Amino acid sequence: QVQLVQSGGGSVRAGDSARLSCAASGRAFTIYQMGWFREAPGKDREFVGGIAWPEGVTHYDQSMKGRCTISRDKAANTIYLQMNSLKPEDTAVYYCAIETTNDYLYDYWGQGTQVTVSS
Repeated sequence: QVQLVQSGGGSVRAGDSARLSCAASGRAFTIYQMGWFREAPGKDREFVGGIAWPEGVTHYDQSMKGRCTISRDKAANTIYLQMNSLKPEDTAVYYCAIETTNDYLYDYWGQGTQVTVSS
């Protein structure tokens, strides 16, 4: 079992920045990738971006590409989502996820963190 604990988020104004973190813990697990998703009111959960664990290579969805950066602390099994120039449409619950079974599927999810962007 793997636990993902998220922190950060909150209420910000349009144009501000926000940083989320997600720490993975558990017994004897392997990380293949970690990622960020978001779910806005009335919309499906969508992929924001991810990071391949061994290489540290990141990839992003177009929705926030250029306005967000995913980084990691490999030793701490922690990833971060730095979001800049936030817009009201970025308002959502943000979730982190982890792939531990080398099948390109995310196996565990964080508890979610609300980010609210006001105009």
